[in-house]
Amino acid sequence: MLRAAGVGLGDEVVVPAFGNVELAEAVAMAGALPVFADIHPATYCLDASAVEAAVTSRTAAIVVVHRFGRPADIARLHGVGQRHGLLVLEQGESEAPYDEIAQRRERASYLDAKLRGVRTPDGGDGHTYQQYVVRVPGNGRPDRDAFARAVRGRGVECRVPVKTPVHRLPEFRRCVALPETERAADETLALPVDASLTKREMQRIVSACNALGGLLQPAF
Repeated sequence: MLRAAGVGLGDEVVVPAFGNVELAEAVAMAGALPVFADIHPATYCLDASAVEAAVTSRTAAIVVVHRFGRPADIARLHGVGQRHGLLVLEQGESEAPYDEIAQRRERASYLDAKLRGVRTPDGGDGHTYQQYVVRVPGNGRPDRDAFARAVRGRGVECRVPVKTPVHRLPEFRRCVALPETERAADETLALPVDASLTKREMQRIVSACNALGGLLQPAF
């Protein structure tokens, strides 16, 4: 994708560190340097202001990744690309049938209304809830990992969506300030929101989470 677009040796490509390492690897394989920019805390996608701050004279492209079914602010990101003459590429997620998306949205709405002590997702326009990602800030109370272990102990599957941001990995370690990326990696937890979940299973998710007490007030 990058080589076909003319990106190569000596170029820089702005990418998110919150996600899989494969994107940074693809940039490196094209002979370019991945430059990590911070994410927006509501969308978990690249933040346009952070991207603009990361642009240099060597920047050739921006790769935008839509995350968890919530689209990035692509209009603002394209605006950054246009101002600096950069290629803007999008990496999306596989599309689900409309009926499945509608059922996931229904289940997400139920969780939004019932969950206590965690920060529920900012739905926003077009969210398809490929993953239902909540935040479990620590602040001296049970942190995300302890919360996840306790939820699993109550029979509810959950997963940490991004265990280690790419800029923390040895092969791509960078001295770069990405506070929203760091915070999201430490706080996020994906709860089940599959279209196949029954009402009883949804109630079990809520009961398991709410029984832990969690945070009375979200931590920002």
